[in-house]
Amino acid sequence: QVQLVESGGGLVQAGGSLRLSCAASGRTISTYTMGWFRQAPGKEREFVTYISWSGRNTYYADSVKGRFTISRDNAKNTVTLQMNSLKPEDTAVYYCAAESGMKLTTSGDEYDYWGQGTRVTVSS
Repeated sequence: QVQLVESGGGLVQAGGSLRLSCAASGRTISTYTMGWFRQAPGKEREFVTYISWSGRNTYYADSVKGRFTISRDNAKNTVTLQMNSLKPEDTAVYYCAAESGMKLTTSGDEYDYWGQGTRVTVSS
């Protein structure tokens, strides 16, 4: 079993930055695809970004491309999401997720483990 704990959420003004962290425990995530998803109030959960086990491959939703950066430190069992130029529409609960089969996927249904989420609020 893998436990994921997100941190770093908060309230920020539009144009600001936040850095989200996801700490894994229970087992190493070094062979897992790691993803970030978000769910805004009243909306469906949506894919944000993923990073391959090696860190060589990343993919972003069009809505965050060029503003968000995902990275990982397998030695520390952590994944980070750097969010810059935040917009009010980025307001959501952000979830870290782990996929154990090395799939590079944007589908939340294919991720095996999820964190509890961290709330990000961007004010205009």
